[in-house]
Amino acid sequence: MASTGAAVPFRRAAGMTYITYSNICSSLVRGCLKEPHQSEAAAWEKVHFAVTKWANGKPEKPYD
Repeated sequence: MASTGAAVPFRRAAGMTYITYSNICSSLVRGCLKEPHQSEAAAWEKVHFAVTKWANGKPEKPYD
C-alpha cells in the first residue's frame, strides 16, 4: 500500500535536478579540502566528453 504523503527530497522540492545538487555538494567538499588535496580535486572538476550522433544503428562521422 503506497502512502499518499510520501516525503519528497528537498532538492526536488526546490526544483533542483540531482546533477545540480551533486555539483553543489562536490564543489563545497572541494572547497573544504586543504592543500595539496584541494588543487588535485580542482583538476577533477574539468570534464571532457564527445557527442556522437547515431543513425540507423551506426555512428555518424564527426564534423571537421
